[in-house]
Amino acid sequence: MKAYDYFLFSIGFLTIAETDQHISSILFGQMTDLEASGFQRARTPYLLEAAEQLEEYFQGRRKIFSLKVRPTGTDFQQRVWQALLTIPYGETKSYQEIAMLVGNAKAARAIGMANNKNPISILIPCHRVIGKNGSLVGYGAGLQNKEFLLQLEKEYA
Repeated sequence: MKAYDYFLFSIGFLTIAETDQHISSILFGQMTDLEASGFQRARTPYLLEAAEQLEEYFQGRRKIFSLKVRPTGTDFQQRVWQALLTIPYGETKSYQEIAMLVGNAKAARAIGMANNKNPISILIPCHRVIGKNGSLVGYGAGLQNKEFLLQLEKEYA
């Protein structure tokens, strides 16, 4: 089954989608264009579990998610997203550090592009990737949301 719904959190609306009890996307805003990809709007038990875990995260009570994820992307993107999962709650890594983790120290820009294509915000923590000099650079959902997430994690780490 391919289902989605949107939920309101302290950061705003997030649209959560699942494919066969795997989270396939978490997107900022109320997205309805998923129906063109065969998703139907429904509040399934798995989507409700995902929303509950996200609410716990925003309340500072959850640091590790126990949801299964299934992002769609190229082999390189998959390697980058797996590397992002190794960044602990409340910590950050630079694009350069992620490039080294995936075995290509010169791929910092490509890491940025893969981050931009991350379909599962927050669970795959692309917000924890920062510039080499510590600056907040690039976030598909806006730098204000990246700053919000990093500040939240800093507060509860």
